[in-house]
Amino acid sequence: MRRQISKWMFLVVAAGVLLMALAPAAVLAAPPEGDTEAVTAAPGVTLGGGLVGLGAGIGVGFLVFGAGFGISRIASAACESIARQPEAAGNISGAMILTAALIEGVALFGAIICLLVALKVTG
Repeated sequence: MRRQISKWMFLVVAAGVLLMALAPAAVLAAPPEGDTEAVTAAPGVTLGGGLVGLGAGIGVGFLVFGAGFGISRIASAACESIARQPEAAGNISGAMILTAALIEGVALFGAIICLLVALKVTG
């Protein structure tokens, strides 16, 4: 039973990743010549810009989740290591802070990229 649930979960996640990977190609595809009304939601607003903004928001959400998860794993491992070997607390804390800062830097870079993509397409 548990194996069957994990198989379905894998299929759902794989389908979601595939849809997210294919979404930019569908959104950024050029509209047919003379058929601008088909992709216009309101005067001056295109449907593709809204979807790209939504995708950028989802991307930032994944960034925050991934960075938070990574930093929590680092903190958990550091606390466990300090509990096992208290005399190495200084070295472990320094390495933990450095690694957490690097993860935050990558997350901030990804958030800026998502923001730039959203503003370039929608603005």
